[in-house]
Amino acid sequence: MNQLRKTELGVATGLFLLIIFSLLYKSVSYNVFELQHEYGEKFARYHQVFDYYKHYLLPLLAHITVVYLAFLSVNTWVIPSFFEKGRWQMGVPLLIITCGAIFLTIMVASTWYNGYLFGVYKTVRGVHMHCAKSAFIITIFYATLYALYYAVRYLYFQQLHPRISKKPWFNQVIVELITMLLLLAAITLILPGRRTIEKGVFMFFIGLYYGSTYHILQYRLLPRYRLHQNLRILIRDTAFVSISVLALLPLFWIIDHHIQAQALLAFCFALYAGSLFLVLPLSLWIFNMRQSRDNTILGLRKALDQSETGLDFLRWQINPHFLFNALNTLYGTALAEKASSTSEGIQKLGDMMRFMLHDNLLERISLTKEIAYLENYIALQRLRAQGAPDIHIEININDAHCDHEIAPMLLIPFVENAFKHGISLRSKSRITISLSCTPDKIYFDVYNTVHANRAVEVEKDSMGIGLVNVRQRLTLLYPDKHELNIRETATEYFVHLTIEIV
Repeated sequence: MNQLRKTELGVATGLFLLIIFSLLYKSVSYNVFELQHEYGEKFARYHQVFDYYKHYLLPLLAHITVVYLAFLSVNTWVIPSFFEKGRWQMGVPLLIITCGAIFLTIMVASTWYNGYLFGVYKTVRGVHMHCAKSAFIITIFYATLYALYYAVRYLYFQQLHPRISKKPWFNQVIVELITMLLLLAAITLILPGRRTIEKGVFMFFIGLYYGSTYHILQYRLLPRYRLHQNLRILIRDTAFVSISVLALLPLFWIIDHHIQAQALLAFCFALYAGSLFLVLPLSLWIFNMRQSRDNTILGLRKALDQSETGLDFLRWQINPHFLFNALNTLYGTALAEKASSTSEGIQKLGDMMRFMLHDNLLERISLTKEIAYLENYIALQRLRAQGAPDIHIEININDAHCDHEIAPMLLIPFVENAFKHGISLRSKSRITISLSCTPDKIYFDVYNTVHANRAVEVEKDSMGIGLVNVRQRLTLLYPDKHELNIRETATEYFVHLTIEIV
């Protein structure tokens, strides 16, 4: 919320300075006689002396400044410090004082801005009453406008923000909206003509139209275009979205009844053409630039991930405890069986070390090599579990259609986790590992019982880091092309992984 208030302060200050700059720019760039003639028409009509600075510039500066200061006071101090904390006894008087300051400033400024009224009313009191009524209505309008703004902001942060703030496009859309609003405000103030409010309303609808078209293109139509690569479909969809400009016809007519039908249709046609020949190419160019940037970042992240994979998994996945246990098992087997199984175990361990030193550094390896590594690992673990009738290890590997390539060391963390947490020499234990393939997918399932013991708890942190690492690698290497479901109970652990191969 503090960050939001800083953003509001920046936007409000930017608009305030932009308006001040626009007013002062006219004062120094236009001839004073031209300004007298443009803004003093009503004064001349009622035989009143007009001074551009006293009757136009200074009253507007006072009006704008008091509104800006009131917004800062209410939004950054009165509301958060009093109303949001339930301190109504102090908040309400401060709010009344703020509204009173707005009312008095606007009323005094109005007596100068509408000085021609002294030629309309017979008494000075009549002019003051007129300005007081006008200032009162304007003050109520500002208060209502802020109340609506605060209500919309409150509902947004309570209901909508938690759902969309985590979306990857959220920050980008916010920056684009703020930039668009500031640009529209600048154009509105720079455009010639006196009817600023009507210009602002026109620019708001134009910005709403083009902004909506741009965001629909950027976040809906162009991502679809990336998949189907059919330019005709993109142009058709853009034309369909852009034709909604016709719905703005009644709004433009309501704003200004003097617009002729032909001029209104020509204006809307120009907006429609702008969507097809300006907004569409610009959106496509920005989209391609973003895709190129994202692909570059993705490539760098993959390269960095690949260079660190070997070290990470040597550190976290194949931990020293397993290597020492494997060697001790081989030593005990050699003594008991006079080396009948030792050579096979040593060969499997050697194959695993060779895989870690060579294949693990490649970007892609054949799935058969990953399966061979799993089988060697499982075979060594079986040696540790042999002679324990309550330990059941079931392996279902169907390598038909498994001629895919895969990033190395993606599957072993789940198998190691199963043996680490699923084997107990004191309780019944069960591990089931299944792997199968289709021409475009890999299915991998691991089930194991869970036994809480001290040794497991000591090693739990390292395995947790390993699983986090695997999740990150899957997200990086197979974005939107994998499904990882992990379900855990007090006594069982299930892993289901599906990888779509492209």
